[in-house]
Amino acid sequence: MVDVNAAQPFPFTFDPATTALVVIDMQRDFIEPGGFGETLGNDVSLLQAIVPTTAALLALCRAKEIMVIHTRECHRPDLSDLFAAKRDRGQPSLRIGDPGPMGRILVAGEDGAEIIPELSPMSGELVIDKPGKGAFYATPLTDQLRQNGITNLIFAGVTTEVCVQTTMREANDRGYNCLLIEDATESYFPAFKAATLEMVRAQGAIVGWTALFEQLEAAWND
Repeated sequence: MVDVNAAQPFPFTFDPATTALVVIDMQRDFIEPGGFGETLGNDVSLLQAIVPTTAALLALCRAKEIMVIHTRECHRPDLSDLFAAKRDRGQPSLRIGDPGPMGRILVAGEDGAEIIPELSPMSGELVIDKPGKGAFYATPLTDQLRQNGITNLIFAGVTTEVCVQTTMREANDRGYNCLLIEDATESYFPAFKAATLEMVRAQGAIVGWTALFEQLEAAWND
């Protein structure tokens, strides 16, 4: 067992044999300059800042031989899994499916939908393509976790308040214990990240726990 005593709001204990790392949507269109995120007016350097820590987290989990899962928010080329309510909201200069700087926006198989090279999945790691914010909706994630006996999830990725938080809440409702690594997740809006961390661990870890990467690493290597 691993005891992350520095986790908030109180120590997080997990068995590596029943634990998986879930890295949410570290895709080129969200993180790289010239991608979809930047075309929406966002400062992608905020998201780029967590890449080294996320890479270190990946390396640690791979070294400990736990299950590693990557997600990508993307849609089928025919957009048959894209609701109009998602596509047509607001007044962006580009919408999902439109041609963008890295191919069609958030469409499976396009360059922009791929995970950034620094965090590329290794052979044998599960990659989940999800049409929604949460990784459990319309995906095989639940079945994959059950088949591998997973009961604890460590989370990283973007953005903290949208796809990461949504997936954590979905996981919480399905009975998983969730730990979010604070310096391996980020938002285009720092205040949103801060608020989400508070919400996650409020009221006795109502959604889950949070900890810094160095706190997890120290506990795991103790």
